[in-house]
Order: sequence, then C-alpha cells, then structure tokens
Amino acid sequence: MADKILFDLVSPERLLLSKRVDMVTVPGTEGYMGVIAGHAPLVSTLRAGMIDMQDEGQDTRFFIRGGFAEINPTKITVLAEQAIPFSELQLATLDQSIADAQEDEIAAKTDADRIRAAQLVDDLKLVRAFF
Repeated sequence: MADKILFDLVSPERLLLSKRVDMVTVPGTEGYMGVIAGHAPLVSTLRAGMIDMQDEGQDTRFFIRGGFAEINPTKITVLAEQAIPFSELQLATLDQSIADAQEDEIAAKTDADRIRAAQLVDDLKLVRAFF
C-alpha cells in the first residue's frame, strides 16, 4: 500500500477536512501541482481554482478562492480564503463571483490591480467549466 499524506483544508470559518489521502492537486499561482507523501517542503500561494483530493480511487473536489499551501513530506495544509465543497457549489454563486471580478477589473486603478482581477476572472471561468 502506498504512503498517504495528511491533508488539512482550512477556511476562515472552520476546518473543512483533515484526512490521510493518496494525493492532493492544488491550484498554485504557477499552475496546478500534485502532492503525494514524500513531497519536498515548500510554501505556495494559491489562486482561485479546484482542489482535487484522491483517496482509494475516489476524487473529492473543493472550490477555493486563493490562499496558501504549506507542504512537507508528511502533510499538506491549505489555508484558503474561501473553500466550498464542489458538491455544494452553486452555479449562480460562481456566476456572481465572475461578474464581481469583472467589475473589479473595470474599476481597477492600477495595472497591478487590473492584472490581478483579470487573472481571477480567468480562474473563475476555468472553474465554471467543471459544471
């Protein structure tokens, strides 16, 4: 049996999950990355996207809106700005988030803010494709 990694998913409201799993895929700012037991230690910022947790042949997904991941060989902790189990995610809520991000992009006062908002729009539209 392959080694498992402890996965903690924490949102500002609560601890959503603490479980030993086979693999976790997270949306890092440089792209999606897979994490298994024995992974090199690192800390990464996360962008909006889907976390995919694989355990014994079953996938469980969570939508997150940014945050941080702390990874070491035995544990991954995700501190998410917002985290919603995919099964509870409503299309209307996601569409409203896209509209809000588009408004932020239009209203941005600096290039950096405009780029950040445009990236969020792109990330949210990518998540919408899961529906």
